[in-house]
Amino acid sequence: MSELEEAPRNYSGALLGAIGVALVAALGGLIWCYTLNSKAATQATELADAKQANVKLAAELRETDARLQVTTDELGKSLGLTAKEMDARAQQIIAREDANEAHAKRLESAQNQTAQQVNAVASDVSSVKTDVGGVKTDLGKTQTDLATTISQLMAVKGDLSSTNSVIARNHDELVLLEHRGDRNYYEFTLTKGAKKPVGTVSLELKKTDPKKNKFTLNILADDKTYEKKDRNVNEPLQFYSGKDPKLFEIVVNSISAKNQISGYLTTPKGAPVPPTAQ
Repeated sequence: MSELEEAPRNYSGALLGAIGVALVAALGGLIWCYTLNSKAATQATELADAKQANVKLAAELRETDARLQVTTDELGKSLGLTAKEMDARAQQIIAREDANEAHAKRLESAQNQTAQQVNAVASDVSSVKTDVGGVKTDLGKTQTDLATTISQLMAVKGDLSSTNSVIARNHDELVLLEHRGDRNYYEFTLTKGAKKPVGTVSLELKKTDPKKNKFTLNILADDKTYEKKDRNVNEPLQFYSGKDPKLFEIVVNSISAKNQISGYLTTPKGAPVPPTAQ
């Protein structure tokens, strides 16, 4: 009997547990349904409000369109234009506004590009100014050095005038004299026994004495011959030449063992020059 009584008790406990779970599930379902119904009601209300707002906006839009149409008709009548012409005019205005906007954008882009170029040019000009300043400084120093070097050149009394002549003893010093710009200079090399045109005159070497640094030279100018006999190296040999006679000078810088001499002829700036030098 005890086993039969215990079996119904276990069965009743399991049933009660199942009923409890079912009740909790049912309660949860009711709560979920209530929440869902609340959300649905809220959304339905919002949808109804949106529909009502859309209806109102549609009505206002129809009213605005009607007023705009009346205004357009009145404007067209006042201007003597048809609806088609009004549409065409409106399209022209829209196209013009679009073109103006595009032009404004292009103008802004061009202005920005120009500003960048101006800035670049300003930077380049600044660099050039700096370079020019450096060049001016170097030029000033060069001119000072040149003046100092020229002042150090040898001054020798010529064979005709009582004043001293500044002479060049080599090619480099002759270049310095040329920078003064107050005379013309013609370099030459003569061989004994040969006449050679130099500037507007001709020169002929007659004799050399390398040991004593002496030479004899004939100068042919204006159908005259000037003999400079037994003269020394770096001695100014002077003569007058030209329709309006001006003082010419010849300076021999070196004598070689091959019966050759080298030097230069110098003439005033106003003196005639050979055709090839013009």
